[in-house]
Amino acid sequence: MSISQRSILSSIYTLGASGFNTIIQLFRSILLARLIAPEIFGVYSFAASFVLVTSAIPNFGMSSALLHRAPESEGEEPLRVHFTILLIINILWAIVIALIAALIFPQENLWVLWVFLATQFVDNLVITSRTLLMRRVELKRIAIIDTISIGLSTASALLFAWKGFGIQGLISTDIIAAIVAVFGYLIIRPPWKVHLGWSPTIARYLLNFGYRTFLGNLVSQALDYTDNLWTGQFLGKSSLGYYSRAYTFSSYPRKVLAIPINSVASGTYAELKENPKQLSQAFFRANALLVRTGFYMAGLLALIAPEFIYLVIGEQWLPMLGAFRLMLLFTLLDPLRLTLASLFIAVGKPEKLFWIRLIQLGVMIIGLFIFGNLWGISGVAIAVNIMIFFGIIIMFWQARAYVRFSLLRLFGSPILALFIGFLIAYYATTLLSTNASYWVTGATKSIAFGAVYGAIILIFEHKEIPMLINYARLIHQGNRFSQKPNEKPK
Repeated sequence: MSISQRSILSSIYTLGASGFNTIIQLFRSILLARLIAPEIFGVYSFAASFVLVTSAIPNFGMSSALLHRAPESEGEEPLRVHFTILLIINILWAIVIALIAALIFPQENLWVLWVFLATQFVDNLVITSRTLLMRRVELKRIAIIDTISIGLSTASALLFAWKGFGIQGLISTDIIAAIVAVFGYLIIRPPWKVHLGWSPTIARYLLNFGYRTFLGNLVSQALDYTDNLWTGQFLGKSSLGYYSRAYTFSSYPRKVLAIPINSVASGTYAELKENPKQLSQAFFRANALLVRTGFYMAGLLALIAPEFIYLVIGEQWLPMLGAFRLMLLFTLLDPLRLTLASLFIAVGKPEKLFWIRLIQLGVMIIGLFIFGNLWGISGVAIAVNIMIFFGIIIMFWQARAYVRFSLLRLFGSPILALFIGFLIAYYATTLLSTNASYWVTGATKSIAFGAVYGAIILIFEHKEIPMLINYARLIHQGNRFSQKPNEKPK
């Protein structure tokens, strides 16, 4: 099978699995929220964040070295050396995390951290095999393993939660995921049989190449989990429970379209990096589609947030309302950060990401202590929003060296549609009876906002809409690898 055929097939499996898994995860999150108390989610999130904030260390960026085509990465020996180094660092990392946790982590919940750490240790052992499949562009197995893992872990979590074992249900998802990964990558027809090996030349290549991306990955992990750690440490496990669920539910809209768009954008940018005009066109189309769909989804969820919480996950989660609405801004902008990062990688400037992320981390930490102390989890959400907004501004400014675009054209119509849609939807609800049910108010807001937002986009961008629709169709057909830069979609 040719690289084009493997790429198309891999795209189909990846997109299909991503959509199915997102639905299952949303279903699981809703039911678990109705079965498990907020403080239990807080305990789990704090333990997971404690481990995951440094989870980039074991791999040390070496997967990117294996993916990179070089004499030192070809053949069987690089795989053995990669696994050997990974195993050594993985053992040392797990020991250090366990010792630190024993000294500073709350003793009553220490077992949760140790179990989660063990699952992450096991997950790290399959990185070599998983990277090999990505290198071969054989993603069917990865998609199947991910789907089986999510299906089995969902059944386990719901069963435990239904029986009243909330924390056991949450941690069981990671145990099952680790078991499925071992069987899927290492035992059942493995893509590569595990062997240890050593070569000083290959080891230097892997470590030197990996170091170029390692620091950026480490800072990125810190950006993802520092807010959870700060909330759990300074605001308590209940507050962290509310905050973690606010983030989880606010992130689902971006998974529907943002992840496929970003997967397409990264490959497209790499193909067009030598053609500035076409690169600029691809950059605008990807981000324009993200902005227009993202603004609609975020605006709609912000409007119907009270109805969503009360009707879907239960009124016990109403304290997260403010944070949930604020986190929608982060999940609206975060996909843009990913496409911008793909651009810098495609043009050979990944070092820019490290410095931008480092600045973002500093901004977020300052914001956590200022706004988190003032307004609790809503303040934490504000700090995260400032961090992502600050980073997006810097990245767009830096991106001008490689692509041409208009921020007014990119954001003008969606911002106008969002603002007017909000006003009309809010006014429409004031006309309802004060005794109107949540179903009625939610439906009224949804219809009013959707009609106004769509009408304004159609009025101002009727010429661009066919282009964006065609781009979205291209994403779901998985044709990105089969096209040359100058080819038109078939």
